[in-house]
Amino acid sequence: MRLPGSGARRIRPGAATGARRGRAGLAGLVVAGLVLALAGAWAYARGPRAGRAADAGPPHTTVEVSSGGCGRGWDEPVPGVQVFDLRNTSDRAAEAYLEDSRSHAVYGEVEGIGPGTTRSLTVRVGKGSYTFRCLLEDADAVTGPTVRVASGRGGPAAAPVTQHDLIPPALDYQKWIAGALEETVRLTGRLRDAVDRGDLAAARTAWLPAHEQYERLGAAYDAFGDADGRINGTDAGLPGGVHDPSFGGFHRIEYGLWHGEGARTLRAPAAALVREVTALRDDWAQARMDPAQLGLRAHEILENTVQFELTGRTDYGSGTNLATARANLDGTRAVLSRLRPLLASRHAAPDGLDRAVDRAANLLDGFRHGDRWTPLDRLTRLQRERADAVLGDLVERLASVATLCDPRRTS
Repeated sequence: MRLPGSGARRIRPGAATGARRGRAGLAGLVVAGLVLALAGAWAYARGPRAGRAADAGPPHTTVEVSSGGCGRGWDEPVPGVQVFDLRNTSDRAAEAYLEDSRSHAVYGEVEGIGPGTTRSLTVRVGKGSYTFRCLLEDADAVTGPTVRVASGRGGPAAAPVTQHDLIPPALDYQKWIAGALEETVRLTGRLRDAVDRGDLAAARTAWLPAHEQYERLGAAYDAFGDADGRINGTDAGLPGGVHDPSFGGFHRIEYGLWHGEGARTLRAPAAALVREVTALRDDWAQARMDPAQLGLRAHEILENTVQFELTGRTDYGSGTNLATARANLDGTRAVLSRLRPLLASRHAAPDGLDRAVDRAANLLDGFRHGDRWTPLDRLTRLQRERADAVLGDLVERLASVATLCDPRRTS
């Protein structure tokens, strides 16, 4: 699996290193505004709509975003769906939250409001008290006046997650990765030994468990840096494709094992793979994961699974994309289990999320037959449609985890 990132895979590095992807989905969503659906606050950013008739949609209210006038303009509160046209009158980029004035739970937010520009926020407000919080670049947060709505049912809200909240789960995840890397070293060593003996049948058997183990480490790939591309990169962007000297790692060995290459040709790539994963394990104690990325990775692991594994783009002959997808799902569970304390009080349906993960696991397990997995090209049309639907649904549900666990400024 690969994650998008500013160099993150599965976060994979860029195409020149044989990576699978560039940073996508969630990052753009965060910049444009957040849709907190299953888990939180309903909000989305879009351009202001001028000149609309009063009966053509929800009412619009222009609200100032600045240090001196945060929240100014919302003078006639009414219940129901509202569109707040957030006007940044300052000379700095800003973000704005609509919060519960007592609990500070967030109903909606818009980020990246440029100086002199307007962005729109759509929320449903009901009986309660609200405030806008304005956060200008390189300045302290400013809270606007309290606005009270006398009736109606408001939309969902979620308590903000801070960077500090994410440190304990990130540290626990790092410890888990350390143990998982030990197992990766052991399994890749078994693969190398089979290649060294010239037993290519045993090497084909050993390749999948080693690859699956590495594929479970999805949320850590960004912290792996360039090593990830050398361990699990593809031939994308390489001038010589699968024959390029820079093509190495798991997929290089996979190509050779399933395309008739001899042991002599594969000994060097197998030895290089073991060196890379061993160095990664040895250096991991000094690595530092960014806690802010943990929730994003919970979504991106499977987003990339759908993009690369369910399409077969990373199959170099073994036909084990569904096994990789199942390993990616294990990796997603490892992240979610550490975020559970934060999600318990914020996600609208944490049990439903768990059931969706279980449903995906049961579906993928149905394609396993002992040590063999059904190749993608052997699936019936109905099976393909079912896999796409179940995994796609789970990816959408996990987007709410990414938005809820995106750390927010509180001061």
